[in-house]
Amino acid sequence: MASAARLLLALLAAAAAVGPCAGAGRVDLWPMPASVARGAQTLLVSRDLKLSTAGSNYSDGRGILREAFQRMVAVVELDHAINGSYNGRGSPVLAGVRVVVRSPNDELNFGVDESYKLSVPATGNPLYAQIEAQTVFGALHALETFSQLCNFDFNARLIELHSAPWTIMDMPRFHYRGLLIDTSRHYLPVPVIKSVIDSMTFSKLNILHWHIVDEQSFPLQIPSYPKLWNGAYSYSERYTFDDAIDIVQYAEKRGVNVLAEIDVPGHALSWGVGYPSLWPSAICKEPLDVSNDFTFQVINGILSDFSKIFKFKFVHLGGDEVNTSCWTTTPRIKSWLIQHGMNESDAYRYFVLRTQKIAISHGYDIINWEETFNNFGDKLDRKTVVHNWLGSGVAEKVVTAGLRCIVSNQDKWYLDHLDATWEGFYMNEPLTNIHNPEQQRLVLGGEVCMWGEHIDASDIQQTIWPRAAAAAERLWTPIEKLAKDAGSVAARLARFRCLLNQRGVAAAPLAGYGRSAPSEPGSCLRQ
Repeated sequence: MASAARLLLALLAAAAAVGPCAGAGRVDLWPMPASVARGAQTLLVSRDLKLSTAGSNYSDGRGILREAFQRMVAVVELDHAINGSYNGRGSPVLAGVRVVVRSPNDELNFGVDESYKLSVPATGNPLYAQIEAQTVFGALHALETFSQLCNFDFNARLIELHSAPWTIMDMPRFHYRGLLIDTSRHYLPVPVIKSVIDSMTFSKLNILHWHIVDEQSFPLQIPSYPKLWNGAYSYSERYTFDDAIDIVQYAEKRGVNVLAEIDVPGHALSWGVGYPSLWPSAICKEPLDVSNDFTFQVINGILSDFSKIFKFKFVHLGGDEVNTSCWTTTPRIKSWLIQHGMNESDAYRYFVLRTQKIAISHGYDIINWEETFNNFGDKLDRKTVVHNWLGSGVAEKVVTAGLRCIVSNQDKWYLDHLDATWEGFYMNEPLTNIHNPEQQRLVLGGEVCMWGEHIDASDIQQTIWPRAAAAAERLWTPIEKLAKDAGSVAARLARFRCLLNQRGVAAAPLAGYGRSAPSEPGSCLRQ
């Protein structure tokens, strides 16, 4: 009750700040930048805001920067009619944004420099905001931050920018800031996936973990084995090869890498709809048949096709929740195990390690769920990243063993757990009990997981947001800038949640559990 009361007070304070100078008294940015300095001058933003790249080394041949600037202007204007008069307003007019990118390269490699400096002066003629970034992807983050400085003035019918001059220096705390979506439990149409990618950029998440297939359905076209997508739910609930390329390219232009996952050897029943020989037997269909070379030929074909679509450094091979009983209850597989001197555990390890070698042959580093580490961590390829999900304490064991880790512990960062509150998302610290700097560097970051058993296109966004944003600040903002008490950021997160709503993202209220509906009539800021 005390926590709920504090939240209500914070939301009431946020609502009280609404007005033409909303945000003038505090830094209303999400996630909080590394360093912020500001003044007290109000600027007007030109209705014909210009993009200048004078002095930049980046040619923008793919239009990444130009298109990002156009999107930024659109979310700032929010479809309002910007038709007020600048005459007699007495405030300087910001004519444009000058972006200087030092690197001509726009390959979205893992660990790419995402830092930026954003300066908004209070004087000048013409008056231009200045963005400096090593790469275009840092510049994209700067544009998002700039957009959050702007507000529509309903009286003047103009865009205003308060508290100039601004100087913001920023960079991410972790390189890996992920969100998982699951298109096997429920199909998500391509426009919905793209809308999720767009919403990720607002809080600076940068990796979309696409859990494409599972035991329930196999919706993706695999040219090497064209019958695999016979395991889709229906003829129309599928992604073509070109759909997947389109999604990846769409994400890359927004600074988001796409991590593809095939979850093997378990979670793969749907594979056998098109190729029944992948099943141990007609009555025992999972995990995939470890004794059949065809199983690994299919995996090789999938990963070969993946390498033409998914250019991210990593591929996720799953490896969790493997019930090996089908292997020992199917006579021919049991005979194969005896012949090769294996028990069930040996066969599980054999399957994972053989699949890892296939992935490495296609140029990938590997991510596996933590069960692989818990069962045979000393045998995993050293390129393995262990994906923690079962609970706390795993990351410290992984990095002590010298392997890399991603944190997604289900008690805090599973979005399908509707009883997991945004406060828990905010306070979940990936480096808990990891104090050695070299071991800290092995924690690549973290990921919130939107498993799809009980979500589809109708409710995915309100289940993701705003809780994912709480984790996003944990992953972006320097630890010394993070709040020690989640309640102290409630008003700022409430404002960001309302901003998401204004931008067309169906983010749920802060109050209550995940995906809660508003409890009564009232301001967005009080929910």
